[in-house]
Amino acid sequence: MLQRIDEESRYAVKEVTLDLSDSMRKIVRTAFPEASRVIDRFHIQRLACDAVQELRIKHRWDAIQQANEEMEEAKRKNEDYVPYRYSNGDTRRELLIRSRYLLFKSADKWTEKQKQRAAILFEEYPDIKKAYGLCHSLRMIFSKNTIKDAARLAMARWYNKVEEAGMHSFNVIAATFYEHYDEILNFYNHRSSNAMAESFNAKIKLFRANLRGVADKKFFLFRIAKLYAYPH
Repeated sequence: MLQRIDEESRYAVKEVTLDLSDSMRKIVRTAFPEASRVIDRFHIQRLACDAVQELRIKHRWDAIQQANEEMEEAKRKNEDYVPYRYSNGDTRRELLIRSRYLLFKSADKWTEKQKQRAAILFEEYPDIKKAYGLCHSLRMIFSKNTIKDAARLAMARWYNKVEEAGMHSFNVIAATFYEHYDEILNFYNHRSSNAMAESFNAKIKLFRANLRGVADKKFFLFRIAKLYAYPH
Protein backbone atom coordinates (compact mmCIF):
# COMPACT_ATOMS: atom_id res chain seq x y z
CA MET A 1 0.00 0.00 0.00
CA LEU A 2 2.84 2.43 0.81
CA GLN A 3 4.26 1.95 -2.68
CA ARG A 4 1.12 3.58 -4.07
CA ILE A 5 1.94 6.84 -2.27
CA ASP A 6 4.16 9.07 -4.36
CA GLU A 7 7.59 10.01 -3.03
CA GLU A 8 6.75 13.70 -2.58
CA SER A 9 3.80 12.86 -0.31
CA ARG A 10 5.84 10.40 1.74
CA TYR A 11 8.61 12.96 2.27
CA ALA A 12 5.98 15.48 3.38
CA VAL A 13 5.03 13.34 6.40
CA LYS A 14 6.58 14.97 9.49
CA GLU A 15 5.50 12.67 12.32
CA VAL A 16 4.42 9.04 12.72
CA THR A 17 3.16 7.45 15.94
CA LEU A 18 3.89 3.75 16.37
CA ASP A 19 4.40 0.94 18.88
CA LEU A 20 7.64 -0.71 20.05
CA SER A 21 7.84 -3.07 17.06
CA ASP A 22 11.25 -3.02 15.35
CA SER A 23 9.67 -3.99 12.02
CA MET A 24 7.32 -0.99 12.24
CA ARG A 25 10.27 1.32 12.95
CA LYS A 26 12.05 -0.01 9.87
CA ILE A 27 8.97 0.52 7.70
CA VAL A 28 8.52 4.10 8.91
CA ARG A 29 12.22 4.89 8.55
CA THR A 30 12.18 3.61 4.96
CA ALA A 31 8.80 4.92 3.80
CA PHE A 32 8.78 8.27 5.63
CA PRO A 33 12.45 9.29 5.98
CA GLU A 34 11.66 12.87 7.03
CA ALA A 35 9.16 11.88 9.73
CA SER A 36 9.82 12.08 13.44
CA ARG A 37 8.99 8.71 15.06
CA VAL A 38 6.89 8.79 18.26
CA ILE A 39 6.41 5.76 20.51
CA ASP A 40 2.82 5.82 21.76
CA ARG A 41 2.70 6.35 25.53
CA PHE A 42 -0.02 3.73 25.98
CA HIS A 43 2.22 0.94 24.66
CA ILE A 44 4.85 1.96 27.20
CA GLN A 45 2.41 2.11 30.10
CA ARG A 46 0.94 -1.26 29.11
CA LEU A 47 4.37 -2.89 29.47
CA ALA A 48 4.61 -1.60 33.04
CA CYS A 49 1.04 -2.71 33.83
CA ASP A 50 1.78 -6.16 32.42
CA ALA A 51 4.82 -6.43 34.71
CA VAL A 52 2.64 -5.67 37.76
CA GLN A 53 0.01 -8.20 36.69
CA GLU A 54 2.69 -10.82 36.03
CA LEU A 55 3.84 -10.47 39.63
CA ARG A 56 0.28 -10.67 40.95
CA ILE A 57 -0.38 -13.84 38.93
CA LYS A 58 2.83 -15.43 40.24
CA HIS A 59 1.68 -14.84 43.81
CA ARG A 60 -1.78 -16.12 42.91
CA TRP A 61 -0.37 -19.47 41.76
CA ASP A 62 1.66 -19.66 44.96
CA ALA A 63 -1.52 -18.98 46.96
CA ILE A 64 -3.38 -21.74 45.10
CA GLN A 65 -0.54 -24.16 45.82
CA GLN A 66 -0.51 -23.16 49.48
CA ALA A 67 -4.30 -23.63 49.74
CA ASN A 68 -4.03 -27.08 48.16
CA GLU A 69 -1.34 -28.08 50.64
CA GLU A 70 -3.42 -26.80 53.56
CA MET A 71 -6.44 -28.77 52.32
CA GLU A 72 -4.34 -31.92 52.04
CA GLU A 73 -3.02 -31.38 55.55
CA ALA A 74 -6.55 -30.89 56.91
CA LYS A 75 -7.69 -34.03 55.11
CA ARG A 76 -4.78 -36.02 56.53
CA LYS A 77 -5.71 -34.90 60.03
CA ASN A 78 -9.40 -35.62 59.31
CA GLU A 79 -10.29 -31.97 59.97
CA ASP A 80 -12.49 -29.48 58.12
CA TYR A 81 -10.49 -27.09 56.02
CA VAL A 82 -11.14 -23.45 56.99
CA PRO A 83 -9.10 -20.98 54.90
CA TYR A 84 -7.66 -17.88 56.53
CA ARG A 85 -9.61 -14.71 55.77
CA TYR A 86 -8.39 -11.15 55.94
CA SER A 87 -10.30 -8.34 57.60
CA ASN A 88 -12.24 -7.61 54.39
CA GLY A 89 -13.40 -11.24 54.09
CA ASP A 90 -11.05 -12.27 51.28
CA THR A 91 -9.02 -15.44 51.37
CA ARG A 92 -5.42 -15.16 50.16
CA ARG A 93 -6.41 -16.46 46.72
CA GLU A 94 -9.46 -14.17 46.49
CA LEU A 95 -7.36 -11.18 47.52
CA LEU A 96 -4.99 -11.73 44.58
CA ILE A 97 -7.78 -12.42 42.09
CA ARG A 98 -9.90 -9.42 43.10
CA SER A 99 -6.95 -7.03 43.12
CA ARG A 100 -6.53 -7.24 39.36
CA TYR A 101 -8.47 -4.14 38.36
CA LEU A 102 -7.36 -1.85 41.17
CA LEU A 103 -3.73 -2.32 40.05
CA PHE A 104 -4.62 -0.78 36.68
CA LYS A 105 -6.04 2.36 38.32
CA SER A 106 -4.60 5.36 40.16
CA ALA A 107 -5.12 5.22 43.92
CA ASP A 108 -7.34 8.33 43.81
CA LYS A 109 -9.81 6.40 41.63
CA TRP A 110 -10.17 3.43 43.96
CA THR A 111 -13.50 2.72 45.63
CA GLU A 112 -13.60 2.27 49.41
CA LYS A 113 -13.54 -1.53 49.01
CA GLN A 114 -10.59 -1.28 46.65
CA LYS A 115 -8.71 0.97 49.11
CA GLN A 116 -9.24 -1.59 51.86
CA ARG A 117 -8.19 -4.46 49.59
CA ALA A 118 -5.12 -2.55 48.34
CA ALA A 119 -3.98 -1.84 51.91
CA ILE A 120 -4.12 -5.55 52.74
CA LEU A 121 -2.51 -6.55 49.44
CA PHE A 122 0.42 -4.16 49.84
CA GLU A 123 0.99 -5.20 53.45
CA GLU A 124 1.03 -8.89 52.50
CA TYR A 125 2.99 -8.46 49.26
CA PRO A 126 5.48 -5.53 49.47
CA ASP A 127 6.91 -6.44 46.06
CA ILE A 128 3.51 -5.83 44.43
CA LYS A 129 3.37 -2.46 46.20
CA LYS A 130 6.82 -1.60 44.86
CA ALA A 131 5.89 -2.68 41.32
CA TYR A 132 2.63 -0.71 41.46
CA GLY A 133 4.57 2.37 42.60
CA LEU A 134 6.96 2.09 39.66
CA CYS A 135 4.07 1.67 37.24
CA HIS A 136 2.19 4.63 38.70
CA SER A 137 5.25 6.92 38.68
CA LEU A 138 5.80 6.08 35.00
CA ARG A 139 2.16 6.98 34.30
CA MET A 140 2.65 10.32 36.07
CA ILE A 141 5.66 11.15 33.88
CA PHE A 142 3.38 11.18 30.85
CA SER A 143 0.42 12.79 32.60
CA LYS A 144 2.10 15.67 34.43
CA ASN A 145 5.14 16.61 32.37
CA THR A 146 4.53 18.90 29.42
CA ILE A 147 8.11 19.93 28.64
CA LYS A 148 10.47 17.49 26.96
CA ASP A 149 13.51 18.36 29.10
CA ALA A 150 11.49 17.96 32.31
CA ALA A 151 10.24 14.58 31.10
CA ARG A 152 13.79 13.55 30.27
CA LEU A 153 14.85 14.31 33.85
CA ALA A 154 11.81 12.52 35.28
CA MET A 155 12.54 9.47 33.14
CA ALA A 156 16.15 9.39 34.35
CA ARG A 157 14.93 9.46 37.96
CA TRP A 158 12.51 6.62 37.13
CA TYR A 159 15.42 4.56 35.78
CA ASN A 160 17.19 5.09 39.11
CA LYS A 161 14.12 3.87 41.01
CA VAL A 162 13.98 0.76 38.84
CA GLU A 163 17.65 0.06 39.48
CA GLU A 164 17.17 0.46 43.24
CA ALA A 165 14.09 -1.79 43.21
CA GLY A 166 16.03 -4.65 41.62
CA MET A 167 12.94 -6.13 39.93
CA HIS A 168 13.76 -8.21 36.86
CA SER A 169 10.60 -7.36 34.88
CA PHE A 170 11.11 -3.62 35.28
CA ASN A 171 14.82 -3.90 34.48
CA VAL A 172 13.81 -5.50 31.16
CA ILE A 173 11.31 -2.67 30.55
CA ALA A 174 13.93 -0.04 31.40
CA ALA A 175 16.36 -1.64 28.92
CA THR A 176 13.64 -1.59 26.25
CA PHE A 177 12.96 2.08 26.96
CA TYR A 178 16.65 2.87 26.70
CA GLU A 179 16.69 1.46 23.16
CA HIS A 180 13.76 3.73 22.19
CA TYR A 181 14.61 6.68 24.45
CA ASP A 182 14.48 9.51 21.90
CA GLU A 183 11.33 8.19 20.22
CA ILE A 184 9.57 7.94 23.59
CA LEU A 185 10.49 11.52 24.44
CA ASN A 186 9.26 12.69 21.02
CA PHE A 187 5.79 12.29 22.52
CA TYR A 188 6.33 15.67 24.19
CA ASN A 189 6.78 17.46 20.87
CA HIS A 190 3.05 17.41 20.10
CA ARG A 191 1.70 14.80 22.58
CA SER A 192 0.66 12.64 19.64
CA SER A 193 -1.04 9.27 20.11
CA ASN A 194 -2.31 6.51 17.83
CA ALA A 195 -5.20 5.74 20.20
CA MET A 196 -7.77 6.28 17.42
CA ALA A 197 -5.97 3.81 15.16
CA GLU A 198 -5.75 1.27 17.99
CA SER A 199 -9.46 1.70 18.69
CA PHE A 200 -10.31 1.19 15.01
CA ASN A 201 -8.07 -1.87 14.87
CA ALA A 202 -9.93 -3.33 17.88
CA LYS A 203 -13.25 -2.80 16.07
CA ILE A 204 -11.96 -4.64 12.98
CA LYS A 205 -10.72 -7.55 15.12
CA LEU A 206 -14.09 -7.79 16.85
CA PHE A 207 -15.92 -7.66 13.51
CA ARG A 208 -13.67 -10.42 12.14
CA ALA A 209 -14.21 -12.53 15.26
CA ASN A 210 -17.99 -12.20 14.94
CA LEU A 211 -17.72 -13.47 11.35
CA ARG A 212 -15.74 -16.50 12.56
CA GLY A 213 -12.88 -15.61 10.24
CA VAL A 214 -12.60 -14.20 6.71
CA ALA A 215 -13.06 -16.34 3.58
CA ASP A 216 -13.35 -13.57 0.96
CA LYS A 217 -10.82 -10.82 1.77
CA LYS A 218 -12.08 -8.38 -0.88
CA PHE A 219 -15.67 -8.65 0.31
CA PHE A 220 -14.51 -8.30 3.93
CA LEU A 221 -12.68 -5.04 3.11
CA PHE A 222 -15.76 -3.85 1.19
CA ARG A 223 -17.95 -4.43 4.27
CA ILE A 224 -15.40 -2.69 6.53
CA ALA A 225 -15.41 0.32 4.21
CA LYS A 226 -19.21 0.45 4.17
CA LEU A 227 -19.44 0.20 7.96
CA TYR A 228 -16.62 2.50 9.06
CA ALA A 229 -15.59 4.78 6.18
CA TYR A 230 -16.47 8.45 6.44
CA PRO A 231 -19.16 9.52 3.97
CA HIS A 232 -17.92 11.67 1.08
